Amino acid sequence: MAKESTHRANELKEQGWSNDDVARYVELWDYRQRWGAINLEREDRLFLRKAEAALPKIVSAKASMKKPIREKSYYCWLGFYLEAMNRAEDLLKLEKGQRGAWPILLEEELRLLDYYEPVLGLPDTIKAKALIKIREEIVKSVSELSKGSSSQETFDFEAPLEALKKRESTKWNHLREAEASKDQSYPVLDSGAAETFRKEVRVQLNSLIPGLLPSLAETDKPEPPDDWSRKEI
Repeated sequence: MAKESTHRANELKEQGWSNDDVARYVELWDYRQRWGAINLEREDRLFLRKAEAALPKIVSAKASMKKPIREKSYYCWLGFYLEAMNRAEDLLKLEKGQRGAWPILLEEELRLLDYYEPVLGLPDTIKAKALIKIREEIVKSVSELSKGSSSQETFDFEAPLEALKKRESTKWNHLREAEASKDQSYPVLDSGAAETFRKEVRVQLNSLIPGLLPSLAETDKPEPPDDWSRKEI
């Protein structure tokens, strides 16, 4: 949607909005222009959003070229590592229901990105660097959740990106920090432990990601229901 240089009160009047509601829309629109939407009360943000949703969309050529989230570099980067882990697990010939802790973690992160659809521009990706250490902490928690229900395999966390760099130019970094990448420990969980771990990951990421990424600062989306899933392409 193209950015408007002035409010569109007349268009709301033409749609039959009352004078009071139109005046409220103008006041809130002016306030947001001066001070930003983050300073508005939630009720006022919702009203403003309702008013703007009622207006015909102004589409610019630039807006029509906006990349879908699955084409954003950060999303593709996570997907790249998830795919590498899936291929590695195929070779391990795991039993039904078994799953590595790392791919569970990446699946849940990608699920939330699909649901909330953040911009994933530079401000978001800078803040997302905090997830590097958080992922490590979450995976470390596996030992407490899965005593007697897990096995230890190995996975070369550096190899996938190094192989990609030999084929093409990329600005991607490793999934883990340099020292951690050398640790090839790869915990694999039995079916029940995998489900428990996924629930724990979901709770932690649900409480973290919407508040971490700047482009989601004004989101009013509730947490995704447990049965919401990212649709595969």
